[in-house]
Amino acid sequence: MNKFKKIGLSALAGSLVATSAMAGEMSVAGGASIGVSHKGGDSGKSFTMGNQLTFTGGGELDNGLNVALSFVIDQNDDSTATYAAKSANAGTPFDSHSVTISSDGLGSLKFSGEGGSSALSAMDGTAAGDIWDEFDVSTAITPTGIGGGDNSMMYTLPAMVDGVGVNVSYTPRGTADATVAWNATYTGVEGLSASVAMGDGSTDNTDGEAYKISYAFGPITAAYSSYEYNGATTAVSNDTTGYAITYTVSDELSVTYGAEEIEEGTSEDVETMKISAAYTAGGMTLTANHYEIENRDGSTADGEDEEKWSLGLSFAF
Repeated sequence: MNKFKKIGLSALAGSLVATSAMAGEMSVAGGASIGVSHKGGDSGKSFTMGNQLTFTGGGELDNGLNVALSFVIDQNDDSTATYAAKSANAGTPFDSHSVTISSDGLGSLKFSGEGGSSALSAMDGTAAGDIWDEFDVSTAITPTGIGGGDNSMMYTLPAMVDGVGVNVSYTPRGTADATVAWNATYTGVEGLSASVAMGDGSTDNTDGEAYKISYAFGPITAAYSSYEYNGATTAVSNDTTGYAITYTVSDELSVTYGAEEIEEGTSEDVETMKISAAYTAGGMTLTANHYEIENRDGSTADGEDEEKWSLGLSFAF
């Protein structure tokens, strides 16, 4: 990510109806990347390029509070949307935006007008990196998230114990129950990160919990995750586990192996696997990935096992 330009906002202040005298500036960051991928069967190859711009800005107020604003322009940035919803809104460029108010003594409160995460959904991704999401189809069995999305609030408690971080979140749901969640992460031992998160859903008798742990020792980093969603019935409840092992060969080259398993009701378990490598040289990073999925929609029928490979090239300048 690199700053392309500074945009002064003081010239706009006079045209804003409900704005008092103020001035500020926003930094614009983006990246250059090219990618190609291919799924098994006759789906053919697809090419992509980086298409996201992130506007950020902020500063300290006279009362000592810090205010930060973030606004993303990206067709498919909202990870909480389903694949079908992303496709339907492919022409809509405006995406996640948030305001964060913070101080050393009070912690920070982040309000996400769109695309926010709950304290639980921020942690429900697998240690392997959500391999299942590489095979986006509407019929696939996927982990069920809780909270986050539009008009969600995340509060980060001020540092009270070295190596311990705590977040709580609240997401209103109109006539449905609001979703409330919390998470805690411990990083007090060098190389170790251990996290736990829990939250209640917007439907009666729904809740979720997530656990993650990773440890880096020399060139090897191992990570494991477990996420359990308890739905209103056993048929829609699901458990997702994942692990990944990364070996850093050198400052330029790293290799990762990861796997996931999703269990839902009486369906067959969905199993995924990936092997990936990343090589960096001269400001360029080349990534290569191979993915596999079995029982994609929870059945052993023909066509539910699939493979995919992808290549990516990104530039730092």
